[in-house]
Amino acid sequence: MKNATFRQLRVFSEVARHLSFARAAEALHLTPPAVTMQVKELEGHVGLPLFERTGRQVHLTTAGEYMLVYARRMLSTLKDAEDAAARLQHLEVGTLTIGMVSTAKYFLPRLLGEFRREHEGIEIKLSVGNREQLVKMLQGNEVDIAIMGRPPKELATRAEPFAAHPHAFVAPIDHPLLRLEHLTVNQLQGHDFIVRERGSGTRAAMEKFLEPHRMEPRVVMEMTSNETIKQAVMAGLGLSFLSLHTIGLELEHKLIAVLDVEGTPIVRAWNVVHTLSKLLSPAAEAFRYFMLERAESHLADKYGRLLRLPVADNGKSQGIFHHEHVLVS
Repeated sequence: MKNATFRQLRVFSEVARHLSFARAAEALHLTPPAVTMQVKELEGHVGLPLFERTGRQVHLTTAGEYMLVYARRMLSTLKDAEDAAARLQHLEVGTLTIGMVSTAKYFLPRLLGEFRREHEGIEIKLSVGNREQLVKMLQGNEVDIAIMGRPPKELATRAEPFAAHPHAFVAPIDHPLLRLEHLTVNQLQGHDFIVRERGSGTRAAMEKFLEPHRMEPRVVMEMTSNETIKQAVMAGLGLSFLSLHTIGLELEHKLIAVLDVEGTPIVRAWNVVHTLSKLLSPAAEAFRYFMLERAESHLADKYGRLLRLPVADNGKSQGIFHHEHVLVS
């Protein structure tokens, strides 16, 4: 193992993350043959195969599972060393790895573009997953900072809310429930539902809201993609429960409708999260500060009008985008 390189460890870790040589190559901006070569060289140093290949499927061997633990530990230590060097130099340079739940893709890329224009020396890498996957990334020190809803209770983290995150029940624009005002939760009983997968923050928020009403939705489809769920709802295949930040375009063009259900929208919080054991690099600290200072107004400008927020006496939109109204749990 003494001749193994950090490059080989990075490639091995990425293939293990995706369980796909092609997807790892895409993430690393390499060709698939280059990825294969790096893994073969590492296997030569280890003296054992790290992956089993069955057709197009790739699985870690027992040796691969053991080596992955040490590879991630070494890469994490190297990243900490790089961050320490950057802090000593007071430089906002280097690589910033950001994890985000898939729902955040509707607003975070635009904010990242603005951040990059102000911090040109920082290279940004994005890792996307559901809440459960993001918690594992934080635990494995695979990301510097995570953008997510409900912060993990199973880890010691610093979670700071930066904006409100409203969720609601949605329906196709011709659904009969839209003819009713002020629906109760029980009136949703018996209707087909298309829902996010277990492990996602959206699914957890829906189940927590429905639990006191003892209402179990009739799930006809379970999907990992907000986009696919939206298309299924618009096609009339059922109702759903979604973050309102995912349907801005559909609301604007009247392609999907929000149901007026008692107790909704359910307003939770968007959080910027990092583990307490991690000392943030200047790049990560700059991004944290940027999100806390700028993200709330960006989301309010983009979604406030579409979500029909309450109006204060002075005529200005108010309410769900202020931290004091946000549910963090």
